[in-house]
Amino acid sequence: MRKKLLLIVVLAGLAVVSCQNQKTESKTDMENPFFTEWNTPFGVPPFEAIKEEHYVPAVVAGIEEQKAEIEALVANTDEPTFENTILALDKSGSLLNKVTGVFYPLSSANTNDEMQAAAREISPMLSKNRDEISMNPELFKKIKSIYDRRNELGLDDQQIRVTEKYYQDFERNGANLSPENQEVLKGINGELSMLYLQFGENLLNETNKNFKLVIDKEEDLAGLPEDVIAGAAAEAEKAGETGKWVFTMAKPSWTPFLQFSEKRELREKLYRGYFMRGNNDNESDNKEIIKKIVKLRDQKAKLMGFTNFAAYKADVNMAKTPENITNFLMELWEPSLKMAQEDVKAMQAIADREGANIKIESWDWWYYGEKLRKEKYDLDEAELKPYFSLETVKEGIFYVVENLYGLKFVKRDDIPTYHKEAEAYEVLEADGSHLAVLYMDFHPRDGKKVGAWSTGFRDVTYRDGKRMPYIGEIVMNFTRPAGDAPALLSFDEVETFFHEFGHALHFMFVDGKYDRTIGSVPRDFVELPSQIMENWAADPEVIKVYAKHYQTGETIPDALLNKLVKAGTFNQGFVTGEYVAAALLDMDYHTTENTDIADVNQFEKDAMDAIGLIPEFVPRYRSTYFSHIFSGDGYSAGYYVYIWAAVLDTDAYDAFKQSGDIFNKEYAAKFRTLLETSGAYDGMDVYRTFRGQDPSKEPLLRKRGLL
Repeated sequence: MRKKLLLIVVLAGLAVVSCQNQKTESKTDMENPFFTEWNTPFGVPPFEAIKEEHYVPAVVAGIEEQKAEIEALVANTDEPTFENTILALDKSGSLLNKVTGVFYPLSSANTNDEMQAAAREISPMLSKNRDEISMNPELFKKIKSIYDRRNELGLDDQQIRVTEKYYQDFERNGANLSPENQEVLKGINGELSMLYLQFGENLLNETNKNFKLVIDKEEDLAGLPEDVIAGAAAEAEKAGETGKWVFTMAKPSWTPFLQFSEKRELREKLYRGYFMRGNNDNESDNKEIIKKIVKLRDQKAKLMGFTNFAAYKADVNMAKTPENITNFLMELWEPSLKMAQEDVKAMQAIADREGANIKIESWDWWYYGEKLRKEKYDLDEAELKPYFSLETVKEGIFYVVENLYGLKFVKRDDIPTYHKEAEAYEVLEADGSHLAVLYMDFHPRDGKKVGAWSTGFRDVTYRDGKRMPYIGEIVMNFTRPAGDAPALLSFDEVETFFHEFGHALHFMFVDGKYDRTIGSVPRDFVELPSQIMENWAADPEVIKVYAKHYQTGETIPDALLNKLVKAGTFNQGFVTGEYVAAALLDMDYHTTENTDIADVNQFEKDAMDAIGLIPEFVPRYRSTYFSHIFSGDGYSAGYYVYIWAAVLDTDAYDAFKQSGDIFNKEYAAKFRTLLETSGAYDGMDVYRTFRGQDPSKEPLLRKRGLL
């Protein structure tokens, strides 16, 4: 996700004056790319010139200049005005933003031991610097002066909004606390920053290093499609296991194995490897880290005057209270659980008919779910994948975006990239003018986190009245090409590609004068721009554009397409249920009255027993690999936001459908305006302006078959 959208702390992006003001001009500084202008196409980072040893010195220099800039702002004896206080604060930060804008995206997509060591050094420095700024009493006094007089100074609505946001940010970060409590908060923040880092490092080790399933007998490949076998052979070759087959924690590896492998004991072994990550009582175990994080967050919330951490987080989101969130989730949990229980009965019946002599367990769900889908809809995942090559799906996305917004994507080989697998595209408006640069990075590798995300090397901003366009990337972990076949995607991966592209569109389109508010939306609004794209991905009109057989070029047959559409609500009890279970677990951690958690596994079990989670599946994220909430602050007490935004995205797409044209130009223009102005107004107000009414849950429930 984009840095600004992930900000919880006001000044996470604030930094220093520009590199032209650097005082030190040693040979080392002159060789550091962060201290020079980037004469690259569109100002993208000169990746080949940036070395691991450049980051820490640049951050240190940035912090020193940051201090000088804040001191100058505070020392100004003129009466505080919007320009000399709010605007000066808003437009500071070019060097530190420049450094972190490269460091953090690469820490996720292309890390190594040196990057991780730098992160351990940088993280506490940034935390300390943010705290010193956000708790600076003289700076807050000036901000409060503008805030108290905001309706008397002749400010326009956006100047008032950015003033209110900065005041709120400083208040939420301890500016109103006593000096003694500010010191306590600084300690908490510093300790949390290191715990987040350690959680993420442990998970990376558990995912990429500590487990792999090695198969050396061909008979143990029974049931697996040829492309899956070929991919496992390529993975084995890379791992030095020539002549064998290797399956890993990367989703494109373990998911098809669980779907198709006839070897139940191996399915169990692989899935246990996945759901036990961070829970193996080894050097990468995350249980003690979780205990500390939960306790520290609760202490922080109470310092800030909130009952618990969930209340602290919800206060600035659309949901407003933990009670609203939990009630919303339970409305979805109950029909999801009921549907999942019916699916379990049907899968058990299949196993019984086949004489398997088993009781369905969590490692059986994908395998018997695939059989159930074939039985109900005569639909086989292996039958679909040849129509979803990576390249044709990409062309389908370009088709949708061009028809909605007129954008064109031009691949550029002259733009520097950070890895040979990353592709660079220039994004052009309908009139041919430049809009953005977008990198795409598709496949798993060592040093790359699992999952999929969208982030920016440079967010949209204004400098000296000039709009600086977005430079960003979308990162996935899709199945690699195998043998003579291209990369073939599951339909879940197709939707993931559309999803991350939606985030990227949001980041490209955002506009506004002030860095604090440009594109900065409530956490439970963030997934609207991404999830709405999944609706186009699944629309038959669009599928027929991009679903082309990779060997024959044949468009997906109507009969197969109809099966896919009819199966759209299949397994939604599980899909929705495992997600909601994880979201409720997140809320339990951050609303518990007893934060002295003795046993993380028992806490999780108690939370899941309380909602009646059936033993046939586990939450989408178990505690020890729940990186959304424990490897950073972004989605903590906020994992619910994906399905909250799903109400918005299905309601918004329903507007297009009801108009009779899924590329309705009027609605597309209004939705682009929604994306451009997001952050300029409250989230629900922006949505109502687009839709003309409050969002309805009915389209979501209908789409998932939960009515």
